[in-house]
Amino acid sequence: MGNYVHIHLENKTAVLTIMNPPLNVLSKKVFQELGEAFESLRTNDGVVAVLLTGSGDKAFVAGADIKEFPEMMSNPRMIDEVMSTHEVLNSIDQFPKPVIAVLNGLTFGGGCELALACDIRIAEEHAQIGLPEIKLGLFPGGGGTQRLPRLIGEAKAKELMYTGEPVSAEEAARIGLVNKVAASGEGMQSARELAAKIAGHSLQALSRIKQAVDGGLDRTLEEGVKLEARLFEEVFRTEDIKEGVKAFIEKRKAEFKHR
Repeated sequence: MGNYVHIHLENKTAVLTIMNPPLNVLSKKVFQELGEAFESLRTNDGVVAVLLTGSGDKAFVAGADIKEFPEMMSNPRMIDEVMSTHEVLNSIDQFPKPVIAVLNGLTFGGGCELALACDIRIAEEHAQIGLPEIKLGLFPGGGGTQRLPRLIGEAKAKELMYTGEPVSAEEAARIGLVNKVAASGEGMQSARELAAKIAGHSLQALSRIKQAVDGGLDRTLEEGVKLEARLFEEVFRTEDIKEGVKAFIEKRKAEFKHR
């Protein structure tokens, strides 16, 4: 357990909680511990899905730690610092297991970009989500200009970034920014239920779904289908598919070993 990121394991699921009150801002130390936490779970065979949330009920993550910005301004190698942030976000985006973000309050700036790096987002009804960097004379620098348009479309993404205005949880669901809205205080329960459904399946198949979808988005349809075919062949070589087919024939629940 780190000082800023708490890991709790339960029912094939890892719950990661960012603990930097009052608003769980993303400082350098928080980013470092996030990267370390995900890396520690990468090869943990007992973890099939990951839930990511913030402590308290005010914020998932209210943005980057602006107190660190003056130091960045004077750093002649600022690009290295920026890319180290991208390395953590990319590692979450490319994590070989499903990742669900529970947005339990303010989800601004870097917090929104962190949520965008996750596979699924569940927002509590009081959450507000946005990229307000333009109000500081900035623009999103944690992958927001790249991931948001891919998720909700170019025009709406530009509108949110040009104005810096947040959207409600309901509006976020309407435009496809979040998958589901839960009542305040019930986001984690909703996420746990979803994670339980996911974790009952084969990680061999789940990880390849993620590879096929994410990899296919940057390819033509023809190239994407070829990627899918290669991964489909791979999954047919796993022990889990043998168990799945056998369980189906025997009319019982499959017991996957994730091998």
